[in-house]
Amino acid sequence: MDDLLKLGTSTLCEASGLQNISFVEALRPVWTGARMAGPAWPVRCAPGDNLAIHHGLATAPEGSVLVIDGAGVSTGYWGEVLTVQAQAAKLAGMVINGCVRDIDALEARAFPVFARGISMVGTAKACAPSWGESMNMLGVDVAPGDLVVADTDGVLVLPVACVSATVEAGIAREAKEADFMEKLAKGATTLELMGLG
Repeated sequence: MDDLLKLGTSTLCEASGLQNISFVEALRPVWTGARMAGPAWPVRCAPGDNLAIHHGLATAPEGSVLVIDGAGVSTGYWGEVLTVQAQAAKLAGMVINGCVRDIDALEARAFPVFARGISMVGTAKACAPSWGESMNMLGVDVAPGDLVVADTDGVLVLPVACVSATVEAGIAREAKEADFMEKLAKGATTLELMGLG
């Protein structure tokens, strides 16, 4: 996981050569400096209802990242109570297509959360469509165990079969970019280095 975090989402996204692995919608860190990497544990909620999160949290493997589809609804699906439970369960973090609340507490507890937005409005607890099952969220396929990496640049999901090759390509890309930056610092231009017309 350290290699994934060190390389960062932008490098990994480019190095993977894959399409539809990053959430093009604005799922942003709710506190500055949040970042995480870990295997996905998908959860699909009914709109405005977080019962599936309670089930997903109770069954998520240690070290995993909850990837929650809240259908983009602006209710506070997640807050400090669930964060305390997630940290006790040793989860790596959470990503949600929906809103969260108790932001000051999440930051104070240093639990990485990436969300569509913030809302103080509470949720129902009546319906739980699925947890621990593959799903598609915002055009990205998410299966249990896929690798989730999230930082200030965004959130991506790497299929397990592609992780090793992506990390290897990312390391090579990083070395090439270091050489590129050194040449730029000495006065070269992107036009000449990239062969742009």
